[in-house]
Amino acid sequence: MSDSGAGHSAFGGPVLSARIRVQPEDFRVEEIDAFEASGDGEHLLLTVEKRGMNTSFVAGAIARWASVPEVGVGFAGLKDRHAVTVQRFSVQLPGREAPDVATLEQDGLRVLAQARHRRKLSRGALAGNRFVLVLRELQGGREAIDARLAEVAARGVPNFFGDQRFGHGGGNVGKALAMFAQGARGKRMGREQRSMLLSAARSALFNRVLAARVAGGSWDRGLEGEVWMLEGSRSVFGPEPWSGPLEQRLAAFDIHPSGPLWGRGGLRSEGACRALETGALEDHVSLALRDGLERAGLEQERRALRVRPQALAWDWLAADSLRLSFALPAGSYATAVLEQLGAVTDAASPAGAAI
Repeated sequence: MSDSGAGHSAFGGPVLSARIRVQPEDFRVEEIDAFEASGDGEHLLLTVEKRGMNTSFVAGAIARWASVPEVGVGFAGLKDRHAVTVQRFSVQLPGREAPDVATLEQDGLRVLAQARHRRKLSRGALAGNRFVLVLRELQGGREAIDARLAEVAARGVPNFFGDQRFGHGGGNVGKALAMFAQGARGKRMGREQRSMLLSAARSALFNRVLAARVAGGSWDRGLEGEVWMLEGSRSVFGPEPWSGPLEQRLAAFDIHPSGPLWGRGGLRSEGACRALETGALEDHVSLALRDGLERAGLEQERRALRVRPQALAWDWLAADSLRLSFALPAGSYATAVLEQLGAVTDAASPAGAAI
């Protein structure tokens, strides 16, 4: 089973095949800020547009520009190199003015805005991302594609973690298993790498539960013993008996069914929901991941099983080119939308892998 959830269609067979990121401009991502700059403080917030550069490269460039250690530079999310992205960085400049931003800019890197702020920008400190994606060399019937996109707009999509979560070739899950097998020795790994591997292990287990829900047709409806998650929040409630108000809230996307982010403690779900969750995670690899996450000290959490792209729109640039635009909350992946359309291959990948 693919840890990314690829190949698990919630709407039937594929309606298209296409390529994405034929050029960086075909994949545009803009962060949706979670807060306004305070206007004062020892950190400078820079809103940057970058092309052909990953986030870590730009963070290093900002550190050199400001003559500060890289630890003094913050950002909310990692963004891909093969794209045009707009994101914020913070750089700590206590008691001094920033150098001229013109000396930071270079081919593929522009500063769009700057403002003072009181705190370093932390990971995850964004409300979401806006995407504008162009699919090229597209094959498929326009009527079927339009119908599928309308269905996605109405129902949302399974909220799978994307391939980025699992590293090159999906290798992070295997690395997590090796780390767990090392026991105390694995704890000496660098904090950032350890956190990345723990996240990959958790994400793989979640995706396996979600794949089982997709296969059973319950990814966007409740099972007996369901735990519900509030839209735009990590707050959960339930289980509680199915009722008219719950049905209305589910239809209005005010609440979502949820799946486990594994850790210590018992599952909150009950009945048929718990039986599905544990049944999906009884294979040897899943049991090893579960055990490793528990021994690592993570606690049971939940994640919404579905996500609805906001302001989903599309237009045909040509018979074989389609432009999509939509927004997703932080932690959700554009690939979750593309996978529900069909086989979309990544032109920026050396092997032309499916995205």
